[in-house]
Amino acid sequence: MNDADVSKQIQQMVRFIRQEAEEKANEISVSSEEEFNIEKLQLVEAEKKKIRQEYEKKEKQVDVRKKIEYSMQLNASRIKVLQAQDDVVNSMKEAASKELLNVSQDHHGYKKLLKDLIIQSLLRLKEPAVLLRCRKEDLHLVEAVSGSAAQEYADKANVHSPEIIVDTTVFLPPAPTHFNPHISSCSGGVVLASRDGKIVCENTLDARLDVVFRKKLPEIRRKLFGQVAV
Repeated sequence: MNDADVSKQIQQMVRFIRQEAEEKANEISVSSEEEFNIEKLQLVEAEKKKIRQEYEKKEKQVDVRKKIEYSMQLNASRIKVLQAQDDVVNSMKEAASKELLNVSQDHHGYKKLLKDLIIQSLLRLKEPAVLLRCRKEDLHLVEAVSGSAAQEYADKANVHSPEIIVDTTVFLPPAPTHFNPHISSCSGGVVLASRDGKIVCENTLDARLDVVFRKKLPEIRRKLFGQVAV
């Protein structure tokens, strides 16, 4: 084999090696690009998933915040409605309290009422001797009816007539006035107690109004506001 043949054969080998190298390099390049694209796609999908999760999280937070705000507004509305209802009911009670002042203006009717209140208190206490307090302006009426009230109680309860000690030194507060509505006041009636003071029967007009109002409050609300849920 001469030099020309050797040279030709070497060139062929070089071309073959170069071609094989180029093909291998191309294969590596294609494989690398595929891996890169796959990895890029995975990264993109991962970021998309992360963004979706973040969006869903924020959407839930917004939804929770809306529900909280709605609940707060609803509660505020309920409180306003309840407050308005309470204002109406309280104004009714205030009007009724003012009407109590007219009771003692009818001296004949009020005198009979005081007697009935004393009898009722005696029936509740069932004591042989009681202390009675009234307003100073009612003292003469109470003293006028206490004896007959004690006897009527005795007849009803089938007991001895009790001793009624009318307190002439300590009185119930006077009737309320427009000049000083915040001081303690009493629209009328009596307070009876056992002699040791352990049992007390408050039978003033104001106390009776409070009892009736508490008892009738559900009915009053139902008639005023119906069954509307707030």
